[in-house]
Amino acid sequence: MLARLQQLITVGLVVLALIWAVVCWRTGHPAWAVVGAASILAGYALILGLEFLLLAVINRGDASPPANARQLLCAWWGEVRSAPEVFCWRQPFFSKRWPDHLAPSAKGRRGLLLVHGFVCNRGLWNRWYPRLHAGGVPYLGLNVEPVFGSIDDYVPVIEAAVLRLEQVTGLPPVIVAHSMGGVAVRRWWAEQHSASRVHRLVTIGSPHRGTWLAGAAFSTNGRQMRLDSRWLMGLASRETIEHRRRTTCFYSHCDNIVFPASRATLVDADNRHIVGAAHVHMADLEDPFEEVMRWVAPASPVQDPAVARSLSAAGDFSGD
Repeated sequence: MLARLQQLITVGLVVLALIWAVVCWRTGHPAWAVVGAASILAGYALILGLEFLLLAVINRGDASPPANARQLLCAWWGEVRSAPEVFCWRQPFFSKRWPDHLAPSAKGRRGLLLVHGFVCNRGLWNRWYPRLHAGGVPYLGLNVEPVFGSIDDYVPVIEAAVLRLEQVTGLPPVIVAHSMGGVAVRRWWAEQHSASRVHRLVTIGSPHRGTWLAGAAFSTNGRQMRLDSRWLMGLASRETIEHRRRTTCFYSHCDNIVFPASRATLVDADNRHIVGAAHVHMADLEDPFEEVMRWVAPASPVQDPAVARSLSAAGDFSGD
């Protein structure tokens, strides 16, 4: 559904820009032809600029490190390049370019579930899939719908995906989630009898404690992500410290969707600040990918801190 909608929007904008350019050119206004077409195709950059101005103001006094003008400008430019690639290319036209990789030989190998955020689909992760496949990682890229429904509606979708990975690998999966996807996974996870259904959750720019921008949200899931919303407070009350200790939260002081920036962190989680990274662009950066690859690697006491703590408590480390 979302892919078709974004196809229509992308093609519609290109057609509109061409019509404008042709009409203006034929009526003797070449300058207006260029300016108008450019405004139609690149006007989103101005909207992104407004978001960065807002985050710079709202982030004042936040616990996150302050971003300087150069960092904000570079982050804006990174998002100007990333947004059309994701929303006008990967997601609408190539979301099925890399199918799920769940071979029978994956038994005993840690699997990975990839969960996108608001108004996205599995095409968000297209830069990840070939690298995961080359590394022999069993993975499943999820499409979360309905697009504008309640986050509660995503629980059975995530459950089905986790079950599939468990059946193929025989192990609890690692889950990586961008933006709203991180909140959706937490909503599913809170219903599980044990936090061990998830080996590790890695979130990227997720509004764990809401975002200022959601104050203008019109959809149900958008309203649920408002700052300290009743829905988010209820979710937090159902989680345990073990859930948070199994979570890594990547966040940035240049996130143009989730701000104040520290709202993308959780108490007792492993919170990692990424300098100068915007919201969509963050999903393509190396730091989150390397962190995920660390957790999907074959488990050992050194690689898995949870195992190391257990062995230490049992007296299995002699110090030799």
